[in-house]
Amino acid sequence: MKAYFITATDTDAGKTFISTQLLSYWHAQGYKALGFKPVASGCQQTEQGLRNDDAVQIQAASNVSLAYETINPYAFVPAIAPHIAAEQAGVHINLTRITQTILAYQSQVDRLLVEGVGGWAVPLNQTESVAELAKALGFPVILLVKLQLGCINQALLSAQAILHSGVKIAGWIANNCHKNTVMQSQDETILAIQQRLEAPLLGVIPYVSEQDNFLISDYIDLE
Repeated sequence: MKAYFITATDTDAGKTFISTQLLSYWHAQGYKALGFKPVASGCQQTEQGLRNDDAVQIQAASNVSLAYETINPYAFVPAIAPHIAAEQAGVHINLTRITQTILAYQSQVDRLLVEGVGGWAVPLNQTESVAELAKALGFPVILLVKLQLGCINQALLSAQAILHSGVKIAGWIANNCHKNTVMQSQDETILAIQQRLEAPLLGVIPYVSEQDNFLISDYIDLE
């Protein structure tokens, strides 16, 4: 069984897109693939309860059927930092509850993926952050680097913090999130990160406008 924790250098870096693409790829390969989005802000009230679009996509891409509340146990309406949203809702985000739920399914699937919220240091409560959640799970981290001005610093600091937490970095992915544009000096920027980050570059993702025609295996070394 392979399990990974997905984090990023910034918000809106494409974590959910990469997560769902990986889950769909594993599904196509015949694996039992399961994804979690344990904490999510920016949810909408529906007839079924609070729903987050990222978590809904992850649930749909998984081929192991679980209740939405299992995949996303902490859902908040305001699109703000999760610990602030939790405080406003009178909720304490319990990392032990999250890890026990996820690890209970570890032996039942072939591929397991957990998507973080925001970046590595985002607080989840008054004393714990995304870093503590990932460390408690113990899964290797895939770091998604949002290609933009300043991403060299963001990538290296994020990697440094991940390693300082005692968590292994499985690799990093460079993602172009800018519609119809390519970052100026993109190749040189990727090379600069690659030369300084002690983890393999798994692939470079172009901006994707038509997701139906996208195959992640064309861009990422999934082995």
